[in-house]
Amino acid sequence: MTSEPQIGPIALPDTRARRVIEQLLAGSGVTINGDAPHDIRVLHPDFFSRVLHQGTLGLGEAYMDGWWECDSIDELATRLLLNGLGDHARSTTERLKYRLQAGFLNLQSKARAYMVGEAHYDLGNDLFERMLDPTMCYSCGYWKSADNLHQAQRAKLELACRKLDLKPGMKVLDIGCGWGSFAEHAARHHDVEVTGITISREQAALARERCEGLPVEILLQDYRDLDGLYDRIVSIGMFEHVGHRNYPTYFETVRRLMPADGLFLLHTIGSNRSEVTADPWINRYIFPNGVLPSAMDIARTSEAHLLMEDWQNFGPDYDNTLMAWLDNFDAHWHEIAHRYNERTRRMFRYYLAICAGAFRARHLQLWQVAFSRGRPGRYDAPR
Repeated sequence: MTSEPQIGPIALPDTRARRVIEQLLAGSGVTINGDAPHDIRVLHPDFFSRVLHQGTLGLGEAYMDGWWECDSIDELATRLLLNGLGDHARSTTERLKYRLQAGFLNLQSKARAYMVGEAHYDLGNDLFERMLDPTMCYSCGYWKSADNLHQAQRAKLELACRKLDLKPGMKVLDIGCGWGSFAEHAARHHDVEVTGITISREQAALARERCEGLPVEILLQDYRDLDGLYDRIVSIGMFEHVGHRNYPTYFETVRRLMPADGLFLLHTIGSNRSEVTADPWINRYIFPNGVLPSAMDIARTSEAHLLMEDWQNFGPDYDNTLMAWLDNFDAHWHEIAHRYNERTRRMFRYYLAICAGAFRARHLQLWQVAFSRGRPGRYDAPR
């Protein structure tokens, strides 16, 4: 369902679909073919019917296909969410389909766990190297005292190390180690031994290269297959792929791998609502089978296994992080354009921008939660 993009906005068709979409936009400040940066410029006459029937999936795919344009998709997303269009924009069929799948299937089973690695993280290290900062952190930075992305990511890594109270010689497990950013930082600056696991072959290869010469081991492994004992455990930006049916197993696994005086730090995106759902476009094109936990999900499923010591929310910092990634992506795209098509470029731009808008609207959160097994004494979390 593709077409050649138009040079400019088209004359709007007089259809029921157009009138319904315009009614939904009323009060959001978004105008069809308007002049504001957040306005939608329609480039294909079937845009309205596609979005009306397919919801957010149709909106995202229509952008990938060049059916509409917008100078500030992040602000467009912010306004739509603040105007309550988050639920209206998802088709009932897609929401029901995901809930049925999640109810009857374990979408994040061990057999399916590597799907997101193959679909997203294995897309190409060259793309992520240009989008991210030199730490290769693919999670929210900590902008409390930072002026740029690199400072924010280094501050996030150090914040995690301080919350874990790392001491030289400790054995640390990094569940979902990505390209080895935390493992490298902790081993280099805190003299600890780190075992990192990932489900992405591309991530594992680059992480091993980046951590060469350090006491770091990178494994291509599912967290459910782990054995051993670790003084400290960290998981940064991985819990979003665990799935609600596996939360009890996840926390039980962490407890099993941690001694009585250990600490565990969970860094995850969070949802404001306790419901099993996923955005259809994100689920299809970015993070297959992902689901965001709510605060209740984490509290309820962890309480049988771990003691919660601290909870910090710095969700607005993800807005800054995503916009910095988008700036990097745009600035360096020409270096890798020969390896990817235009649809992939538009897919990534759309993904980064709508996610930034979701955090700006406080529709999504970013939590760091510290756990222990109930060790004696108080825990004072650094900020």
